Amino acid sequence: MDSREVSSTDYGKRPLPIVGFIVLAVVYIAIIKVVGELCSDRADIVDGRVLTEDNLTYGFLIPLGAALVFVYLIITVLGWWRTVLYDPKPVRKWVWFIPIVFVVAIAAGINYQGLADRGGTFTIMLIGASLLVGFGEEGMFRAIGVTSLRRHGLTEGKVALWSSVIFGLVHISNIIGGDARALGQAVIVSFAGYFFYLVRRVSRSNILNSFLHAGFDFMIISGTAIIAEDEDAYPGSGLAILVYLVCGIVVFVKRHTIEPALPGSPSPVPASA
Repeated sequence: MDSREVSSTDYGKRPLPIVGFIVLAVVYIAIIKVVGELCSDRADIVDGRVLTEDNLTYGFLIPLGAALVFVYLIITVLGWWRTVLYDPKPVRKWVWFIPIVFVVAIAAGINYQGLADRGGTFTIMLIGASLLVGFGEEGMFRAIGVTSLRRHGLTEGKVALWSSVIFGLVHISNIIGGDARALGQAVIVSFAGYFFYLVRRVSRSNILNSFLHAGFDFMIISGTAIIAEDEDAYPGSGLAILVYLVCGIVVFVKRHTIEPALPGSPSPVPASA
């Protein structure tokens, strides 16, 4: 049996149309926007700066927490918890390169001094907010999204493409908040979504990609949003672009060797032969 063949039980108990997934993704973003707007007076976030515990509580923790509950409630209703804990489609071992690069960048890029200046409680709250983003978005787009697309017979290439594109497109909603960078962000987020998709497959679950997503956002926020407007951005946050470039180049070069070799496939001929 081809190692890439899986039974329908690997995809959960109930079906979800692709349109249904798109609707759920829109609702997920809408929850964040609506709850965030309801909390906006208390959040009092100016120019995207996150400088106080109230900024975090009302601007991040409450709206992101509400969205996270929505995602995992849907997973429970669909009977898709297996899709969170197990990915039935392995990839080749070299793909571990991607999460390793992310881990190194996160460790090197965090603004440790800036976080120390904000204090331990602030830092713990920011970690919590980042985890809500990581597990919320990965639950919606890599667990629900990937599974929905697979159930409808799309090839893994199309599953990776469309789950990542939809992931990027929903971020255009940031235009509503007056963020003129939303279109460019949507393109960048699509690339990130593809990398998180590969991390899901190589780690065989939706857990590691969720933690890496959280860590990556934590690194970026620590170097940008917690910096006062009159201060220079922390240079470590620039590692995010380097991660995209390095991972993008490696994936492009090795794109034909992501999937496991089929049984009976001829072994590569040594260059010296």
